[in-house]
Amino acid sequence: MAEPGTRGAELTADPRWRLRHLPVLLATSALLGAVAAVVGGVTGGGDAALGAAAGVAVTVVSYTLTTVVLAWADARNPQLVLPFGVGLYVAKFTLLGVVMATVASTGWGGLAALCVGIAAGVAVWTGVHIWWLTRVHSRRSAA
Repeated sequence: MAEPGTRGAELTADPRWRLRHLPVLLATSALLGAVAAVVGGVTGGGDAALGAAAGVAVTVVSYTLTTVVLAWADARNPQLVLPFGVGLYVAKFTLLGVVMATVASTGWGGLAALCVGIAAGVAVWTGVHIWWLTRVHSRRSAA
């Protein structure tokens, strides 16, 4: 195991390690988006189907953007991760707040489903990421 503050040789040998988990997360999120659209459509009609799928998409875009930007920053200089991460966090939540306020002001019927889709996307992305780190990544690191 590497000392705190240093990188293990297995990580620096393969620069793709920062994004290796992304295909699994994107595939799972695509499946979730389809399920969310079906559930939304069955329970609330077309607006709910669109809202639920859009909510999952919002989460996927947000998390993918964060993953790619932070992987880029870490590959350039690990000291860039914190400022890029905080800046991206502030920008994304500001944009999300503006979008949600704008959508809420329209009276669109899919707003509640949009919120549920965002929450489901966060829960599934986080759960699959934890699974990937504890099951898949830990096995690769041990090999």
